[in-house]
Amino acid sequence: MSVIHAIRLSRSPILPFATMGMGWGTFAAYVPEIKAGLGVGDGVFGGLLLFSSLGLLTSMWLAPRLDDALHKMALPVAAGLLALSFLLPGLVSAPVLFALVMVCLGATSGLTDVVMNARVSELESRHRLSLMNVNHAVFSFAYAGAAVVCSFTRDAGLPAISVFVWVTLIGLALTPFMRGKIPVDAAEPVDGRFPTGVVVWGGLIVMIGFLIENSMEGWSALHIERTLGGAAAEGALGPAVLGLTMGIGRLSGQIVAGRWPEEPVLVGAALLACGGLAIAGTAPGPAIAYLGFGLAGLGVSVIAPMALALIGRRVSNRARTRAIARASVIGFMGFLIGPTLVGGLSELAGLRVAFVSVALFALFVPPLLWLMRSVPSVPRSPRGSEGYRDPPR
Repeated sequence: MSVIHAIRLSRSPILPFATMGMGWGTFAAYVPEIKAGLGVGDGVFGGLLLFSSLGLLTSMWLAPRLDDALHKMALPVAAGLLALSFLLPGLVSAPVLFALVMVCLGATSGLTDVVMNARVSELESRHRLSLMNVNHAVFSFAYAGAAVVCSFTRDAGLPAISVFVWVTLIGLALTPFMRGKIPVDAAEPVDGRFPTGVVVWGGLIVMIGFLIENSMEGWSALHIERTLGGAAAEGALGPAVLGLTMGIGRLSGQIVAGRWPEEPVLVGAALLACGGLAIAGTAPGPAIAYLGFGLAGLGVSVIAPMALALIGRRVSNRARTRAIARASVIGFMGFLIGPTLVGGLSELAGLRVAFVSVALFALFVPPLLWLMRSVPSVPRSPRGSEGYRDPPR
Protein backbone atom coordinates (compact mmCIF):
# COMPACT_ATOMS: atom_id res chain seq x y z
CA MET A 1 0.00 0.00 0.00
CA SER A 2 1.39 3.40 -0.96
CA VAL A 3 1.71 6.16 1.60
CA ILE A 4 -0.29 8.45 -0.72
CA HIS A 5 -3.18 5.96 -0.73
CA ALA A 6 -3.09 5.79 3.07
CA ILE A 7 -3.20 9.59 3.27
CA ARG A 8 -6.21 9.71 0.95
CA LEU A 9 -8.09 7.17 3.03
CA SER A 10 -7.24 9.19 6.17
CA ARG A 11 -8.14 12.60 4.74
CA SER A 12 -10.57 13.42 7.56
CA PRO A 13 -8.62 12.44 10.72
CA ILE A 14 -5.22 13.36 9.32
CA LEU A 15 -6.00 17.11 9.53
CA PRO A 16 -6.37 17.31 13.34
CA PHE A 17 -3.06 15.44 13.62
CA ALA A 18 -1.54 18.33 11.63
CA THR A 19 -3.23 20.95 13.82
CA MET A 20 -1.99 19.31 17.00
CA GLY A 21 1.53 18.96 15.61
CA MET A 22 1.71 22.64 14.63
CA GLY A 23 0.53 23.76 18.03
CA TRP A 24 2.78 21.61 20.17
CA GLY A 25 5.79 22.17 17.87
CA THR A 26 5.38 25.91 18.35
CA PHE A 27 4.98 25.45 22.09
CA ALA A 28 8.11 23.27 22.37
CA ALA A 29 10.24 25.74 20.40
CA TYR A 30 9.11 28.64 22.59
CA VAL A 31 9.54 26.78 25.91
CA PRO A 32 12.72 28.74 26.87
CA GLU A 33 10.94 32.05 26.24
CA ILE A 34 7.74 30.94 27.99
CA LYS A 35 9.71 29.67 31.00
CA ALA A 36 11.75 32.89 31.20
CA GLY A 37 8.54 34.95 31.09
CA LEU A 38 7.14 32.99 34.02
CA GLY A 39 10.31 33.49 36.06
CA VAL A 40 10.31 29.99 37.62
CA GLY A 41 12.89 27.24 38.07
CA ASP A 42 12.99 23.83 36.41
CA GLY A 43 11.10 22.05 39.18
CA VAL A 44 8.26 24.57 39.26
CA PHE A 45 8.06 24.69 35.47
CA GLY A 46 7.83 20.90 35.34
CA GLY A 47 5.03 21.08 37.89
CA LEU A 48 3.19 23.67 35.81
CA LEU A 49 3.44 21.46 32.72
CA LEU A 50 1.91 18.72 34.84
CA PHE A 51 -1.42 20.57 34.84
CA SER A 52 -1.90 19.68 31.17
CA SER A 53 -2.15 16.06 32.23
CA LEU A 54 -5.05 16.87 34.55
CA GLY A 55 -6.97 18.22 31.60
CA LEU A 56 -5.95 15.25 29.46
CA LEU A 57 -7.11 12.64 31.94
CA THR A 58 -10.46 14.37 32.52
CA SER A 59 -11.26 14.92 28.87
CA MET A 60 -10.36 11.41 27.80
CA TRP A 61 -12.97 9.91 30.07
CA LEU A 62 -15.53 12.25 28.47
CA ALA A 63 -14.37 11.77 24.87
CA PRO A 64 -16.48 8.64 24.12
CA ARG A 65 -19.62 10.48 25.28
CA LEU A 66 -18.73 13.49 23.13
CA ASP A 67 -18.16 11.19 20.19
CA ASP A 68 -21.56 9.54 20.64
CA ALA A 69 -23.36 12.86 21.12
CA LEU A 70 -21.85 14.83 18.24
CA HIS A 71 -21.25 11.93 15.85
CA LYS A 72 -19.77 13.37 12.60
CA MET A 73 -19.15 16.77 14.20
CA ALA A 74 -17.18 15.44 17.18
CA LEU A 75 -13.79 15.79 15.50
CA PRO A 76 -14.31 19.31 14.07
CA VAL A 77 -15.58 20.55 17.44
CA ALA A 78 -12.70 19.01 19.41
CA ALA A 79 -10.04 20.22 16.94
CA GLY A 80 -11.56 23.71 16.80
CA LEU A 81 -11.39 24.01 20.59
CA LEU A 82 -7.78 22.81 20.47
CA ALA A 83 -6.86 25.44 17.87
CA LEU A 84 -8.37 28.19 20.03
CA SER A 85 -6.54 26.90 23.11
CA PHE A 86 -3.17 27.41 21.46
CA LEU A 87 -3.69 31.17 21.70
CA LEU A 88 -3.44 31.02 25.48
CA PRO A 89 0.24 30.19 26.24
CA GLY A 90 1.40 33.42 24.62
CA LEU A 91 -1.04 35.57 26.60
CA VAL A 92 -0.12 34.81 30.23
CA SER A 93 2.94 35.46 32.37
CA ALA A 94 1.67 34.52 35.84
CA PRO A 95 2.39 30.91 36.95
CA VAL A 96 -1.15 30.39 38.29
CA LEU A 97 -2.72 31.48 35.00
CA PHE A 98 -0.24 29.36 33.07
CA ALA A 99 -1.35 26.32 35.08
CA LEU A 100 -4.96 26.99 34.01
CA VAL A 101 -3.80 27.40 30.41
CA MET A 102 -2.12 23.99 30.56
CA VAL A 103 -5.33 22.42 31.92
CA CYS A 104 -7.21 23.87 28.95
CA LEU A 105 -4.59 22.74 26.45
CA GLY A 106 -4.54 19.28 27.98
CA ALA A 107 -8.32 18.95 27.94
CA THR A 108 -8.70 19.96 24.30
CA SER A 109 -5.70 17.85 23.26
CA GLY A 110 -7.18 14.85 25.04
CA LEU A 111 -10.59 15.19 23.38
CA THR A 112 -9.03 15.59 19.95
CA ASP A 113 -6.55 12.77 20.46
CA VAL A 114 -9.13 10.13 21.40
CA VAL A 115 -11.58 11.02 18.65
CA MET A 116 -9.01 11.25 15.86
CA ASN A 117 -7.35 7.95 16.86
CA ALA A 118 -10.77 6.29 17.00
CA ARG A 119 -11.50 7.56 13.48
CA VAL A 120 -8.22 6.09 12.21
CA SER A 121 -8.98 2.77 13.89
CA GLU A 122 -12.45 2.75 12.29
CA LEU A 123 -10.85 3.31 8.88
CA GLU A 124 -8.32 0.54 9.53
CA SER A 125 -11.17 -1.86 10.27
CA ARG A 126 -13.20 -0.73 7.25
CA HIS A 127 -10.35 -0.92 4.70
CA ARG A 128 -8.30 -3.73 6.28
CA LEU A 129 -5.17 -1.61 6.15
CA SER A 130 -2.69 -0.11 8.61
CA LEU A 131 -3.18 3.66 8.76
CA MET A 132 -2.14 4.67 12.28
CA ASN A 133 1.54 5.32 11.53
CA VAL A 134 0.96 7.65 8.58
CA ASN A 135 -1.48 9.77 10.61
CA HIS A 136 0.97 10.07 13.49
CA ALA A 137 3.71 10.85 10.94
CA VAL A 138 1.72 13.92 9.85
CA PHE A 139 1.69 15.07 13.48
CA SER A 140 5.47 14.70 13.62
CA PHE A 141 6.13 16.52 10.36
CA ALA A 142 3.79 19.35 11.36
CA TYR A 143 5.55 19.48 14.73
CA ALA A 144 8.97 19.62 13.03
CA GLY A 145 7.85 22.22 10.49
CA ALA A 146 6.47 24.47 13.20
CA ALA A 147 9.68 24.12 15.23
CA VAL A 148 11.81 25.02 12.19
CA VAL A 149 9.69 28.11 11.51
CA CYS A 150 9.97 29.08 15.16
CA SER A 151 13.76 28.81 15.03
CA PHE A 152 13.61 31.76 12.62
CA THR A 153 10.86 33.67 14.45
CA ARG A 154 12.68 33.36 17.77
CA ASP A 155 15.94 34.44 16.16
CA ALA A 156 14.09 37.46 14.76
CA GLY A 157 12.74 38.31 18.22
CA LEU A 158 9.04 37.66 17.47
CA PRO A 159 6.96 36.94 20.59
CA ALA A 160 5.20 33.61 21.03
CA ILE A 161 1.69 35.07 20.65
CA SER A 162 2.40 36.27 17.12
CA VAL A 163 3.12 32.68 16.05
CA PHE A 164 0.32 31.08 18.08
CA VAL A 165 -2.19 33.33 16.30
CA TRP A 166 -1.27 31.73 12.98
CA VAL A 167 -1.52 28.24 14.48
CA THR A 168 -5.06 29.04 15.62
CA LEU A 169 -6.12 30.51 12.29
CA ILE A 170 -4.78 27.57 10.28
CA GLY A 171 -6.33 25.06 12.67
CA LEU A 172 -9.75 26.70 12.48
CA ALA A 173 -9.56 26.83 8.69
CA LEU A 174 -9.06 23.04 8.56
CA THR A 175 -12.00 22.08 10.81
CA PRO A 176 -14.73 22.03 8.10
CA PHE A 177 -12.86 19.19 6.37
CA MET A 178 -12.69 16.93 9.46
CA ARG A 179 -16.25 15.65 9.51
CA GLY A 180 -16.93 11.94 9.31
CA LYS A 181 -17.63 8.80 11.32
CA ILE A 182 -18.04 5.23 10.14
CA PRO A 183 -21.30 3.79 11.53
CA VAL A 184 -21.10 0.62 13.62
CA ASP A 185 -22.68 -2.43 12.02
CA ALA A 186 -26.09 -2.75 13.67
CA ALA A 187 -25.91 -6.52 13.23
CA GLU A 188 -22.86 -6.80 15.44
CA PRO A 189 -23.82 -8.24 18.83
CA VAL A 190 -22.90 -6.33 21.96
CA ASP A 191 -20.20 -8.34 23.71
CA GLY A 192 -20.44 -7.97 27.48
CA ARG A 193 -16.72 -8.59 27.94
CA PHE A 194 -14.33 -5.67 27.87
CA PRO A 195 -10.66 -6.46 27.12
CA THR A 196 -9.23 -4.91 30.27
CA GLY A 197 -5.89 -6.69 29.95
CA VAL A 198 -5.38 -5.53 26.37
CA VAL A 199 -6.20 -1.95 27.36
CA VAL A 200 -3.99 -1.93 30.46
CA TRP A 201 -0.85 -3.49 28.99
CA GLY A 202 -1.24 -1.71 25.67
CA GLY A 203 -1.93 1.57 27.46
CA LEU A 204 1.28 1.21 29.47
CA ILE A 205 3.25 0.79 26.22
CA VAL A 206 1.60 3.95 24.90
CA MET A 207 2.47 5.66 28.19
CA ILE A 208 6.16 4.85 27.81
CA GLY A 209 6.16 6.14 24.25
CA PHE A 210 4.48 9.39 25.26
CA LEU A 211 6.69 9.78 28.35
CA ILE A 212 9.88 9.62 26.27
CA GLU A 213 8.41 11.75 23.49
CA ASN A 214 7.10 14.42 25.86
CA SER A 215 10.36 14.55 27.81
CA MET A 216 12.26 15.36 24.63
CA GLU A 217 9.63 17.78 23.32
CA GLY A 218 9.47 19.82 26.50
CA TRP A 219 13.15 19.86 27.46
CA SER A 220 15.32 19.35 24.37
CA ALA A 221 15.52 23.08 23.58
CA LEU A 222 16.52 23.89 27.18
CA HIS A 223 19.11 21.09 27.17
CA ILE A 224 20.76 22.42 24.01
CA GLU A 225 20.69 26.06 25.08
CA ARG A 226 21.53 25.78 28.75
CA THR A 227 23.48 22.52 29.21
CA LEU A 228 25.33 22.62 25.89
CA GLY A 229 25.55 26.41 25.40
CA GLY A 230 23.61 26.61 22.12
CA ALA A 231 21.96 29.77 20.79
CA ALA A 232 18.18 30.29 20.66
CA ALA A 233 17.95 29.13 17.05
CA GLU A 234 20.02 26.02 17.87
CA GLY A 235 17.74 25.26 20.81
CA ALA A 236 14.62 25.48 18.65
CA LEU A 237 16.20 23.03 16.20
CA GLY A 238 16.17 20.35 18.92
CA PRO A 239 12.39 19.85 18.72
CA ALA A 240 12.62 20.25 14.93
CA VAL A 241 15.11 17.36 14.61
CA LEU A 242 12.94 15.28 16.93
CA GLY A 243 9.77 15.95 14.97
CA LEU A 244 11.43 15.32 11.60
CA THR A 245 12.94 11.99 12.60
CA MET A 246 9.70 10.91 14.26
CA GLY A 247 7.87 11.66 11.02
CA ILE A 248 10.39 9.63 9.04
CA GLY A 249 10.15 6.80 11.55
CA ARG A 250 6.37 6.73 11.35
CA LEU A 251 6.35 6.74 7.56
CA SER A 252 8.78 3.82 7.70
CA GLY A 253 6.47 2.14 10.20
CA GLN A 254 3.58 2.66 7.80
CA ILE A 255 5.51 0.86 5.06
CA VAL A 256 6.51 -2.15 7.19
CA ALA A 257 3.27 -2.43 9.20
CA GLY A 258 1.57 -4.72 6.70
CA ARG A 259 4.69 -6.82 6.08
CA TRP A 260 6.39 -7.46 9.41
CA PRO A 261 4.92 -8.45 12.79
CA GLU A 262 4.57 -5.56 15.24
CA GLU A 263 6.40 -7.29 18.09
CA PRO A 264 9.98 -7.22 16.75
CA VAL A 265 9.43 -3.74 15.32
CA LEU A 266 8.28 -2.43 18.71
CA VAL A 267 11.13 -4.12 20.57
CA GLY A 268 13.74 -2.74 18.16
CA ALA A 269 12.16 0.71 18.32
CA ALA A 270 12.25 0.71 22.12
CA LEU A 271 15.95 -0.19 22.16
CA LEU A 272 16.73 2.52 19.60
CA ALA A 273 14.82 5.11 21.65
CA CYS A 274 16.71 4.10 24.78
CA GLY A 275 20.12 4.39 23.11
CA GLY A 276 19.33 7.64 21.29
CA LEU A 277 18.09 9.46 24.37
CA ALA A 278 21.13 8.28 26.34
CA ILE A 279 23.38 9.75 23.60
CA ALA A 280 21.48 13.05 23.73
CA GLY A 281 21.79 13.19 27.51
CA THR A 282 25.56 12.59 27.48
CA ALA A 283 26.32 14.67 24.36
CA PRO A 284 29.32 17.04 24.56
CA GLY A 285 27.74 19.57 22.17
CA PRO A 286 24.61 20.39 20.15
CA ALA A 287 25.64 18.30 17.10
CA ILE A 288 25.83 15.03 19.05
CA ALA A 289 22.65 15.98 20.90
CA TYR A 290 20.85 16.36 17.56
CA LEU A 291 22.09 12.88 16.59
CA GLY A 292 20.83 11.43 19.86
CA PHE A 293 17.44 13.13 19.66
CA GLY A 294 17.17 12.00 16.04
CA LEU A 295 17.83 8.35 16.87
CA ALA A 296 15.46 8.53 19.83
CA GLY A 297 12.83 10.13 17.60
CA LEU A 298 13.13 7.31 15.07
CA GLY A 299 12.70 4.74 17.81
CA VAL A 300 9.93 6.28 19.88
CA SER A 301 7.96 7.29 16.79
CA VAL A 302 6.24 3.93 16.26
CA ILE A 303 5.72 2.85 19.88
CA ALA A 304 2.41 4.63 20.58
CA PRO A 305 0.85 4.30 17.08
CA MET A 306 1.54 0.58 16.82
CA ALA A 307 0.31 -0.06 20.35
CA LEU A 308 -2.93 1.86 19.64
CA ALA A 309 -3.38 -0.06 16.38
CA LEU A 310 -2.97 -3.36 18.24
CA ILE A 311 -5.56 -2.30 20.82
CA GLY A 312 -8.08 -1.20 18.20
CA ARG A 313 -7.64 -4.44 16.33
CA ARG A 314 -8.14 -6.69 19.35
CA VAL A 315 -11.48 -5.28 20.53
CA SER A 316 -14.99 -5.34 19.11
CA ASN A 317 -16.11 -2.55 16.80
CA ARG A 318 -18.59 -1.23 19.37
CA ALA A 319 -15.94 -1.08 22.10
CA ARG A 320 -13.25 0.56 19.99
CA THR A 321 -13.67 4.22 20.97
CA ARG A 322 -14.05 3.29 24.64
CA ALA A 323 -10.98 1.01 24.53
CA ILE A 324 -8.84 3.65 22.82
CA ALA A 325 -10.07 6.28 25.27
CA ARG A 326 -9.19 4.11 28.28
CA ALA A 327 -5.80 3.17 26.83
CA SER A 328 -5.18 6.86 26.09
CA VAL A 329 -5.94 7.73 29.71
CA ILE A 330 -3.22 5.32 30.74
CA GLY A 331 -0.95 6.41 27.90
CA PHE A 332 -1.19 10.08 28.69
CA MET A 333 0.03 9.37 32.18
CA GLY A 334 3.34 9.72 30.33
CA PHE A 335 2.56 13.42 30.00
CA LEU A 336 1.79 13.46 33.72
CA ILE A 337 5.00 11.68 34.71
CA GLY A 338 7.39 13.07 32.09
CA PRO A 339 7.46 16.81 32.87
CA THR A 340 7.55 16.26 36.62
CA LEU A 341 10.22 13.56 36.44
CA VAL A 342 12.51 15.51 34.10
CA GLY A 343 11.99 18.76 35.99
CA GLY A 344 12.65 17.16 39.36
CA LEU A 345 15.73 15.24 38.22
CA SER A 346 17.03 18.32 36.44
CA GLU A 347 16.64 20.35 39.62
CA LEU A 348 18.54 17.70 41.60
CA ALA A 349 21.19 16.46 39.16
CA GLY A 350 20.85 18.27 35.81
CA LEU A 351 19.23 17.51 32.48
CA ARG A 352 21.90 14.95 31.54
CA VAL A 353 20.86 12.63 34.36
CA ALA A 354 17.20 13.33 33.65
CA PHE A 355 17.42 12.25 30.00
CA VAL A 356 19.45 9.11 30.74
CA SER A 357 16.95 8.12 33.45
CA VAL A 358 13.98 8.57 31.10
CA ALA A 359 15.75 6.45 28.46
CA LEU A 360 15.59 3.42 30.76
CA PHE A 361 11.78 3.37 30.62
CA ALA A 362 11.99 2.06 27.04
CA LEU A 363 13.35 -1.24 28.36
CA PHE A 364 9.91 -2.04 29.84
CA VAL A 365 8.27 -2.21 26.38
CA PRO A 366 9.20 -5.86 25.54
CA PRO A 367 7.73 -7.43 28.71
CA LEU A 368 4.59 -5.28 28.47
CA LEU A 369 4.15 -6.32 24.85
CA TRP A 370 4.36 -9.98 25.86
CA LEU A 371 1.72 -9.44 28.56
CA MET A 372 -0.58 -7.66 26.08
CA ARG A 373 -0.32 -10.38 23.46
CA SER A 374 -1.05 -13.06 26.08
CA VAL A 375 -4.58 -11.67 26.63
CA PRO A 376 -7.21 -13.29 24.33
CA SER A 377 -8.85 -10.95 21.81
CA VAL A 378 -12.56 -10.17 22.08
CA PRO A 379 -14.30 -11.92 19.16
CA ARG A 380 -16.18 -9.82 16.62
CA SER A 381 -19.17 -10.50 14.46
CA PRO A 382 -18.43 -12.04 11.03
CA ARG A 383 -18.77 -8.65 9.30
CA GLY A 384 -16.87 -6.80 12.02
CA SER A 385 -14.02 -9.30 11.87
CA GLU A 386 -13.37 -8.29 8.31
CA GLY A 387 -11.67 -5.24 9.72
CA TYR A 388 -7.93 -5.17 10.05
CA ARG A 389 -5.82 -7.87 8.37
CA ASP A 390 -3.06 -9.38 10.49
CA PRO A 391 0.36 -9.17 8.89
CA PRO A 392 2.01 -12.49 7.98
CA ARG A 393 3.90 -14.18 10.77
